[in-house]
Amino acid sequence: MTGSGTARAGAAERGTLDKAADENFPVAPFFLPRAWRTDLMAVYGFARLVDDIGDGDLARGGADAELLGVSPRDAEDRLVLLDAFEADLRRVFDGIPRHPLLRRLQPTVHLRSLTPEPFLGLIAANRQDQLVGRYETYDDLLAYCELSANPVGRLVLAVTGTATPERIRRSDAICTALQIVEHLQDVAEDLGRDRIYLPAADMKRFHVQEADLATDTASASVRALVAYEAQRARDLLNEGAPLMGSVHGRLKLLLAGFVAGGRAAIRAITAAEFDVLPGPPKPGKLRLLREVGLTLRGEG
Repeated sequence: MTGSGTARAGAAERGTLDKAADENFPVAPFFLPRAWRTDLMAVYGFARLVDDIGDGDLARGGADAELLGVSPRDAEDRLVLLDAFEADLRRVFDGIPRHPLLRRLQPTVHLRSLTPEPFLGLIAANRQDQLVGRYETYDDLLAYCELSANPVGRLVLAVTGTATPERIRRSDAICTALQIVEHLQDVAEDLGRDRIYLPAADMKRFHVQEADLATDTASASVRALVAYEAQRARDLLNEGAPLMGSVHGRLKLLLAGFVAGGRAAIRAITAAEFDVLPGPPKPGKLRLLREVGLTLRGEG
């Protein structure tokens, strides 16, 4: 790779990892052991990049496409990019990956004995986003979250060496809840991408039409629908919360951060009176810290 190519690769890598600061919950906070932070950031880099590919949010200039071996002609084709990304992921397990974020991931995969399945699930979710823009039922949405969200929690458990069937079940509930909360925050943004993650059956129940989601301010019906889905997310967080009691030390604090991030986001949505259409209601840092304390005391 030439000097300019190396610089572009480095810029693409940094641009993706820098987005960790904007997440609802801490990705790899300072209090974790350095080895865990390194590995969790490697996993985050993968997850963030595959979402950026699926959302069409790659940095301008085509550096990521070039790194994946995709021609400039196909650089805007998300399915082509996802195929190339999957091929590069497979090199993580058997070969030498091209993209620097996947090269960063490779030592983590080998050290923690990670399997391809959760990574492939995240890629599959982003392929689905290119083909499916509406979900008829809540069960349909849960099946999507099984691909788009639950693999992340499973990877956290795998990286920390704490995975058991019961912990995975609790983790799945937390991750699905966090995905639903993110969908609620981003209703307007998702609609701009011709995606609606509010189940059609629920929209019908609350007499909400797609046109109602394209306004500047939510109607009473939209607010009632958002409140209903927020309660579902809250219930899932409560279902998953006992995961924290099964672990100790800094891992418990990390998991509390995930649960608290979801709860704080729901409180922000509630404080906005469930009007998510002007923009994503997000909690401040102080609110998040308070929520972590409440969650650790079992008061969420």
